[in-house]
Parts: sequence; C-alpha cells; structure tokens
Amino acid sequence: MSAQSLSLQSLYDLTGLVAIVTGGGTGIGLMISQGLAANGAKVYITGRRKDVLDKVVDAWDKTKGEMIPVQMDVTSRESIQEVKKMIQEKEGKLHILVNNAGQVGPTSPFLNDPSAPELKDAETLGQSLFNNETPKEWGDLYAINTFPTFFVTTAFLGLLDKGSRESQTPGFTSSVINITSISGLIKLPQDHFAYNSAKAAASHLTKMMATEFALKGVRVRINAVAPGVYASEMTFDEIPPELVNKIGKGVMPVPAERAGTAQEMAGTVIYLASPAGCYTNGQEIVIDGGYVAPAAAASVGGKEQTLRSGSLLTVFLHRGTGI
Repeated sequence: MSAQSLSLQSLYDLTGLVAIVTGGGTGIGLMISQGLAANGAKVYITGRRKDVLDKVVDAWDKTKGEMIPVQMDVTSRESIQEVKKMIQEKEGKLHILVNNAGQVGPTSPFLNDPSAPELKDAETLGQSLFNNETPKEWGDLYAINTFPTFFVTTAFLGLLDKGSRESQTPGFTSSVINITSISGLIKLPQDHFAYNSAKAAASHLTKMMATEFALKGVRVRINAVAPGVYASEMTFDEIPPELVNKIGKGVMPVPAERAGTAQEMAGTVIYLASPAGCYTNGQEIVIDGGYVAPAAAASVGGKEQTLRSGSLLTVFLHRGTGI
C-alpha cells in the first residue's frame, strides 16, 4: 500500500462526485453543502425558498467549489420527481444524498418548568399535553422530518446505484447520509415529543433501508449523523457557551461546554461520503460534544441526587435510573 493512497487527499477527495443536500441553504445543511463543495463535489443545494438558496450561492466563493441552487419541496412527490428528472438529464448519476431538511414542530415548554401548574398531577399533565398539541401538528412535522428520508432516498436510489457502478475508484459506493439528531436517541422529550419521536423514526429508517438495500444488491450505503447542539434556524445563528445547555435541555451540562462547529459537521459527512467511509453502512454517528454519554451514565450510585442543566430539573431516585 502506497503512502499516497493513505494521504488526506486520497482518503477524503470528493472530486467528480455529484451531491444533493436537502435543506442545504441554512444551518447544518449549509455547513454540509459548503464542506462537500470545498472538497471537490458538485453540490445541488435544495430547499423550498429559492431566494435563500440563490443568496447563499451568490455569496459563495466559486473558486472553492461548485454549488447549484434548486428549488425542491421534500414533502411533495411531484417536486422530488422533477428534481430527479433534472439530475438524470444533467448528470446521469448521483453519488451523495444528504437528507437534512427538517423543522421543530409543536412544543410543550411547561415540561421543563418544575413549578408549572401543568405538572400538578397525572390528570393535569395528561390533559395539558393533550390540549397543547394537535394530530395535524404532529402529522405536519413527520411530513418534513421523517417521510422525506424514505421518499427522497427511494426516488434517487437508481441514480445513486449508477454512481457506484460507474465509479473508477476501487471499492467506492454512493452514500445516503440522513441528518437525524441526538433528540431521537435519548429518552427525554426536551419539551417536544413530536420532534424527538420523528427523529427516532428517521434513525430506524436509516437502519432498515441500509439492511434492505444491501439484501437486494443495491450498491448504496445508508448512514446517519446525529448532531447535538449546533447553530441552525431551529436554534440560533450563533450559540455562545452560556446558551448551550439551555438549548440542549439535557439532564447534565454538555461536557464540551460549547456548540458544535461547521468543520465538525462537514468533516463527519465528508468521511461518510468519501473513499475513507466506503466500508461504513447502516451506522449512526453521534457528534454531540459528549451530550449523550453522561445522560446514558446518569445512574447515581443508589442515592437520590438532583441534577440541573439550564432550566431542566431532574431527580434520579435509584441505582440504574436513566433517561
């Protein structure tokens, strides 16, 4: 094995690869889009707001990579098919699909306020949750956070498989990367049951699709990245250290004591999409500054202990109690 084959340029080079990033014009999607483009990929950034996409592309240094704005509504099969037809005509194949589009949905803020009257007793709590959120709100949230993981992936599956089969790089396979969340992995609703359960569904979809497509001989890898606290339209454009735990709403402070960076987000996706990640399939990589680790280890040695993080107060009563 040559030293050149182990160089950063060889391991992580995306030159000549075609990518689509849904929700690619803001926040985490923009971090990913810029990272892919800067490392050689031709990136189609999609979203419902064409003006936002155009602004991002106009501001991008074209000498650092190619980004192309494309309007697409991931909740519409017709819109997805139109973009698929366009990619088929212009590129004939696809190598990277990042399912990133999403939103927050209904919340019940009183869950994180120990003094809230809604927490008076089980009946009051149940009725407060029942009355505060609607089935339509839940349906709308799943329509943007969960359903597109399936429909966008299946629409582009043939083009992704073709990208694998036409590659001249030994062992290369196209990649679908679903942006899930630590919110779908922990056992705490963080005041939004709908969002966390929708992200959990996207995580499980990732594993099912990876398994089923492998069984069917499809040469496409399906993985997920589960971010912790990152700047986005769902949080803030910038997140100073003092806001990290208020946003995370965890049972303990985030060990890293800061939000994640664009480099950390883009770097993880680049790994999965690049030759370096071609032996990785059906996995979910958590990038959270340690958020999940102390939550998973929150057993407190058999005695009562109170843990406070941001505005959330949680009491652990017995050994083995988790979240």
